Amino acid sequence: MASTGGPAPAPSHPIGRRTLLAGLGAGAAAAVTAGCARGDSTAARPGTTSLANDNATWDAGYIAAGAALKKLTGYSLRPLSNPNPTAYTQVTQISLQTTKATDLVKWASGYKLKQLARSGKLSDLSQIWSAYERKGWVNSSLRDSMSYRGKVYGVPLYQSYYVLFYNKDLFRRHGLRPAGTWDELLHNAEVLKKAGTTPFVATQNGNWPAYEWFQELISKVDPDFYSDLIAGKAHYTDPQAGKAMDIWQDFMRKGWMTPADFDQNNGAAALKAGKVGMFLHGSWQSQGLAAAGLKPGTGFDAFVMPPVEDGTRRSVITESGVLAVPLKAVSHGAAMANAGHWLDPGVQKVWTDFLQDSSANPEAGVSNPVVARIKDTVQHDGWAQLPRYGESGPPNLIQGNTDDLGAFMTGAMSAQATLRSMAGRATKEWASWNEDES
Repeated sequence: MASTGGPAPAPSHPIGRRTLLAGLGAGAAAAVTAGCARGDSTAARPGTTSLANDNATWDAGYIAAGAALKKLTGYSLRPLSNPNPTAYTQVTQISLQTTKATDLVKWASGYKLKQLARSGKLSDLSQIWSAYERKGWVNSSLRDSMSYRGKVYGVPLYQSYYVLFYNKDLFRRHGLRPAGTWDELLHNAEVLKKAGTTPFVATQNGNWPAYEWFQELISKVDPDFYSDLIAGKAHYTDPQAGKAMDIWQDFMRKGWMTPADFDQNNGAAALKAGKVGMFLHGSWQSQGLAAAGLKPGTGFDAFVMPPVEDGTRRSVITESGVLAVPLKAVSHGAAMANAGHWLDPGVQKVWTDFLQDSSANPEAGVSNPVVARIKDTVQHDGWAQLPRYGESGPPNLIQGNTDDLGAFMTGAMSAQATLRSMAGRATKEWASWNEDES
């Protein structure tokens, strides 16, 4: 997740068999030096565990959840926040090699976690995961995204769904309802545009948001193709990808999307003011909308984008960060204890109440009525739950392709040129990843 609450930063240097320190340039080394200026902040403190993270706005939530943890384990959480994504990534990678690693590390799931686990400096959490599964506190389908070579190296930090948020009063004024079909989605966009409201938030500002619409449209064209694509079994130049890009291009040409440099941090305020009609984002954005003065269920609501063609299986993009325990954590035993109780329903209630989002524990309640309804629908109706693009493949592949998508959004690359570039990179990066695995 970025410091705004979204994705974890992409590690800019592989950690496999290559030497991490040798891969850092002068600028990166300076960032690490600055990051390590925290001094003894990772030193053991009785009754606490330090938690390295990249989002200072969540510190209050970590502290509240830590108070609940302390009742179970005797250890609270002491957040150590570094809001600079590049510095956070590099400092974390370096600190794992030292004897002063933080007790817990917030990271991304999927291939970003697998890449970090390659260092051999993370603790095996397989027994903790098995205990969670026996209690019914975690969905077994999440295991692979938390694992590397069969061992678990992370526990889910949260569970988010990618949805279209909307201002209920705005929809009511224009006689609109949450779109259940693709035609209804197009109708909503047409009505909003004619009324002077930009239908959708879409931006490449901050880099990672550039893939939000890509993953959404690909999965709504064909969720099975999306699964094959992120697994390296399908091609970016296949017809399904072309169809998704054509839809995206059409939306931009019609003026249905905000400018590519739109500041997503202003999305909540723009939605409240009626300047934009729908905001595609992770359900963790509920917190930002509430902070902007929109009450969940009455001020704002959300729905999952429907499939492009009737009869296509319903699907939703999901996201889950992780908590990992460095092998050389200063208070390793305490960190393992807190990792082993993180998904306790009591802890999760405090945490999700703060986030206004969902828990990876299917038995944990969700106080936000908007998110609770989405979660219940997804689970009850058996929708395909697809991993977010940002964690779905080798980090160098995802970062390069995200850059290409950003160029497409600014008009610097055509749709077909973008897909060809992504396809070429996929061939190269999957081969590189698999070579490192051999």
